[in-house]
Amino acid sequence: MGDSTITTADDDLLLKAFFAEVGEVERDNEVLRILSCFKLNPYDYLNLPFDATPVDIKKQYRKLSLMVHPDKCKHPQAKEAFGALAKAQQLLLDQQERDYILSLVTTAKDELLSKRKKQLKKDTASKMKSVIDENNDQQYKQSEEFQQELKKKVREMLTDQEWRRRKMAMRISEEEGRLKKDEEEQKEMWKKKREHEEQWEGTREKRVSSWRDFMKSGKKAKKGETRPPKLKTEDPNKSYVQRPVKRG
Repeated sequence: MGDSTITTADDDLLLKAFFAEVGEVERDNEVLRILSCFKLNPYDYLNLPFDATPVDIKKQYRKLSLMVHPDKCKHPQAKEAFGALAKAQQLLLDQQERDYILSLVTTAKDELLSKRKKQLKKDTASKMKSVIDENNDQQYKQSEEFQQELKKKVREMLTDQEWRRRKMAMRISEEEGRLKKDEEEQKEMWKKKREHEEQWEGTREKRVSSWRDFMKSGKKAKKGETRPPKLKTEDPNKSYVQRPVKRG
């Protein structure tokens, strides 16, 4: 516990001494470097390798954030660079987000190594070199050439994944819009139906009253029309049966 406290205090003193010597040019250059980074790769912002640990991430963030802090750096975009570093650290300290990026890194490494082996085997003059390289993959993976290729490959994969994510988000948004439109149309239809039913129910008494008046008064004769007397179909004395009169 005591050793850890001493180490932290020593680190703070070293950082203060370092930044006391850092000029405005170095600070400005760091701001420009941060702002030119590939936006989808938080390792780029912190200028860290893919195998950096959470401890490395925190230490590097502290160093760079002090360097471009708006109170210390006069560059007009220092605040923006400072915010980018904070977001990068937040992403890399998120276990799920870090695992996602590292899974892409692993896939990229496998693809690059596989591609290299195939290229070497195709070249007759490089067959012996291919055997040697297969036994020295670790050395090749630590080379600057491989690190640059890996960084480029991971960038391509992150870009592809982000494009897929945006397309999916767009489709989801379109589907949500369609469902919302259908829901609104359904609500409008039920609203009109309910209004019609309320209107029909509101005129019920009037309709019933009109029907009762009609039944009481009977059908009125048209002007100039003589209606025949009502005839009984059967004589009271039952001496004969009156046939119904056919009209028309």
